[in-house]
Amino acid sequence: MSIWSVAGRLKNLRFTASAQQLKTLSAHRRGESDLTYRDGMWFLIATCEVPAPHVKDPAAFLGVDLGIVNLATTSDGTRHCGKALNAVRHRRRELRRRLQSKRTKSAKRLLKRRRRKEARFAANTNHVIAKQIVTEAERTGSGIALEDLQGIRDRVRLRKPQRVTLHSWSFHQLGSFIGYKAARAGVAVIHVDPAFTSQQCSSCGQVDRRNRLDQASFSCTSCGFAEHADVNAARNIAARGETGWAVSHAA
Repeated sequence: MSIWSVAGRLKNLRFTASAQQLKTLSAHRRGESDLTYRDGMWFLIATCEVPAPHVKDPAAFLGVDLGIVNLATTSDGTRHCGKALNAVRHRRRELRRRLQSKRTKSAKRLLKRRRRKEARFAANTNHVIAKQIVTEAERTGSGIALEDLQGIRDRVRLRKPQRVTLHSWSFHQLGSFIGYKAARAGVAVIHVDPAFTSQQCSSCGQVDRRNRLDQASFSCTSCGFAEHADVNAARNIAARGETGWAVSHAA
């Protein structure tokens, strides 16, 4: 690459990337690039326009319930636990609190070094989960049904400790990762209304707040159907995805 500097244009500067990134750059490079400096390292941010394949007509839908205890639960019963991520966030939140209370130069230097570690860890976790969900949907010829959680932070009322967890919950990032990975794989994605998915029975359709015994348990007071609460919610999301797709593509 070549860049402008205070000493003039510097040409033939080497850069490195993974084999997949270099392949994508050579095939789909578009526009200018940005050279950024972050945490003592230089990064070249390049834009690539990758043509999206034709979206396949889904045979069924894989519902995805997003949560805090389980980051993502799919309608086929797969649960992606958030225990490790929540433990890391809690540990680093306590460390930040202690360092900020010291107000020393060494504490400030340590805070500066660690400021992006949690975000990188969460992003990597979301990438792994999104890839697994999209791969499973592609393998089974299914579409993906996601909850439309826009504005959830303004709608729910929680205690202060729960608010801290909710505001650090990166569900929007996970949803966006699933969206763009699905687009590159030609997998259909639809967003559905999440209202009462945790209280509705996926077997008989009855909605009752008493169906939700606790965070993990669901037992229908009408038909007696019992299932993990997040799996039941994911099945309701999948059913709404099928209905929504049929209505929007009826023509």
